[in-house]
Amino acid sequence: MSLIRDLAEQIVTCHQQDDLAIAVAESSIHQLPPALDNTHAGDHYELAGALAAIQMGFIETDARVLGKAWSRMAHHAGGFNPASWPSLPEYFDLMPTPHQSNASAFPECPHALGLYAVLPNAEWVKRMVDAKVPTVQLRYKAEGTLDRGRLMAEINAAVAAVQGSKTLLFINDYWREAIDAGAYGVHLGQEDLALADLDAIRKAGLRLGLSTHGYAEMVYADSFLPSYIAMGAVFPTQLKRMPTAPQGLGRLRKYAQLMHHYPLVGIGGIDESTIQSVAQTGVGSVAVVRAITGSDKPEAAIKRLTQLMAQAKTA
Repeated sequence: MSLIRDLAEQIVTCHQQDDLAIAVAESSIHQLPPALDNTHAGDHYELAGALAAIQMGFIETDARVLGKAWSRMAHHAGGFNPASWPSLPEYFDLMPTPHQSNASAFPECPHALGLYAVLPNAEWVKRMVDAKVPTVQLRYKAEGTLDRGRLMAEINAAVAAVQGSKTLLFINDYWREAIDAGAYGVHLGQEDLALADLDAIRKAGLRLGLSTHGYAEMVYADSFLPSYIAMGAVFPTQLKRMPTAPQGLGRLRKYAQLMHHYPLVGIGGIDESTIQSVAQTGVGSVAVVRAITGSDKPEAAIKRLTQLMAQAKTA
């Protein structure tokens, strides 16, 4: 076990400047995930990679995925290099070009979706279309018991609002209604995948976006061959309860490097002060909520956010 700890410490030391670490309890620093002991793990590289991930605050499921990736990388390279970081799709059993050769893939969308506004109702969608926001999501949240008639009216109005424009519209959660209304796409969380009829969404020609919160969820999302993958939460957000701690820019940069063959969206707590740094991580789109809907002058906020994203590309 001393060799494994030594290798793990080398990994952590080499990546201290990468902004990957999240504070964890002292008692967990030297503990391997229960599923990764000397009996079940493939080799000491896998154990060391998993232990290093735990030390940096990755959740157990992500640590297991990273451990296997470290092992594959070490064997592929012919030796252990703690300064490296697993970044090739084959280290994670990912498909490098999912939409070019697989009939099960969801329809493609632009690789760079640009500024992505997440909005509460169709009125906001219409306002963002007029402001020429390239991508919008209707995230309709009913107050009290869901009124299906009201929901369908909101979705139909949102679809009508983007007709004849260049704005792409995704509907959050309500995939049946999105199909009926002829929306461009649907966005689902990980918890929705077991309940949604993905074949129906695909056959209807809708694009599919999936939320992810770390390596394990990215690998799982990849198995569905979605149109795009959203990564977050990058920063703390009060809008919804998140399954993991904020990922930060360092992790987002590593995620974007690994999943570069997908259109990628950074999301979670992003505003004017951070949008440029998020755009510089390699994602082709940045999603914002309160930076627009909470602004006294949303159109002016859109202009500033768009300018900051453009500046990030030339920085």
